[in-house]
Amino acid sequence: MNFYKVTRGTRDVDFLMTKDDFKKIEKALIEAGYAEDFATNVAVRMSNVKESADVDFMIVDEATRDKILEEGQKAKIAGSELVIPSLNHLIALKLHAIKHGSKNRLWKDMPDIIDLIKINKVDFNGAEFKGICLKFGTAEIYKDILGVLKR
Repeated sequence: MNFYKVTRGTRDVDFLMTKDDFKKIEKALIEAGYAEDFATNVAVRMSNVKESADVDFMIVDEATRDKILEEGQKAKIAGSELVIPSLNHLIALKLHAIKHGSKNRLWKDMPDIIDLIKINKVDFNGAEFKGICLKFGTAEIYKDILGVLKR
């Protein structure tokens, strides 16, 4: 979010990876004091009472991971080079989280989507944006986004 000039009040860190990749690091996270808060087939949240930030993992298949890596932008964060998803992929991931997540995802991710659109001047009336919304979200979510942005 910060990469796209949107500041949030939360202090979590999000990673995107395959289920197999998550299994490779899960033991190290547990050894570092992290514990699983919840897990679904598309997401895992780990927290640590000693650390101020939770760590969220969005689980995707290899093809999705590879496409996001290919189209993302490299950025140096805390001395490590990471790939930041493209703006469209970030919006798609947030739409996916709303569609497949718990009900509280709507109030958490919808403001993020609206801010990403406004600050980055996304053409929310265009066919590309509508296609992303309908593919990764729902027609209702798309209608809600338009309703907020056209006020």
